[in-house]
Amino acid sequence: MDRIDLFRIFVRVVDSASFTRAAEISGVSRSSVSMAVQALEARVGARLINRTTRRVAPTQDGLALYERCRRVLADVEEAENLFRPGEAPRGQLRVDLPGRIGRLVVAPRLPAFLDRYPGIDVVLGVTDRAINLIEEAADCVLRIGPLADSSMTARGIGVLELINVASPAYLARHGVPGTPDDLGAHRMVLYASPSTGRVEAFEWVAEGETHSRAVAGRVTVNSAEAYIACCVAGLGIIQIPAYDVQAELDRGELVEVLPDFRAAPMPMTLLFPHRRYLPRRARVFADWLAEEMIAVRRVPAVPD
Repeated sequence: MDRIDLFRIFVRVVDSASFTRAAEISGVSRSSVSMAVQALEARVGARLINRTTRRVAPTQDGLALYERCRRVLADVEEAENLFRPGEAPRGQLRVDLPGRIGRLVVAPRLPAFLDRYPGIDVVLGVTDRAINLIEEAADCVLRIGPLADSSMTARGIGVLELINVASPAYLARHGVPGTPDDLGAHRMVLYASPSTGRVEAFEWVAEGETHSRAVAGRVTVNSAEAYIACCVAGLGIIQIPAYDVQAELDRGELVEVLPDFRAAPMPMTLLFPHRRYLPRRARVFADWLAEEMIAVRRVPAVPD
């Protein structure tokens, strides 16, 4: 058997948790499946399957190889179908998205994508941590803000507008700031980057230049969920993408402040591992996500 056949049988063993079932699916004998797994273990130099009388389960090394094998097999299948007219994209797609975008934007719209591309299965990672595409075998990730991954293939899909918001209770207690100079008498909910721990300053753009100032606050958070919750609770002003607080604005739980002093929009970029062949399933997802993100780029109007 060649390596692709070994990969395919190994994946079937893990998926079915059975040598016998994998043999039935593959149309070969159980002994052939066992020998294929042994051959693959010898090739990679690691034990891949734990075998007992009751169960068959992958080892930690087996789980790591299993994910790689599924991706390889999906790429092989897509490559074989590349030049077949009308062939729809197929295979497993691993995507990583920032938490709020994953939950509020992509997950609710994902059924439409899956209906459009029935041959694609999606593994959706939702985290505010910047993952390593290569180590975690992701097909693409969405990054918000300036890029640091110079070795990756990048596709810009627009920007996210930032606004400044506070709760009505906070403003009733502390007053409404008119300019950034007023922030010395106010409190911010401070946001610390989950990757670097750096606390963000208040920023705004005036006459084409970006300005910033350190701000005071009694609460520091490292997640968007906590950031918004603390703001709604009246603990201070925050700067945040407009889409992130649209529901709170609609319900009157938050209102925009300092509308003439918004921070520069944050770029949205899809990153792909650097390789010559980009799977079609990743390309169609990128096109679809770019379309869907148009809606969240809009900034709500400031009430009169």
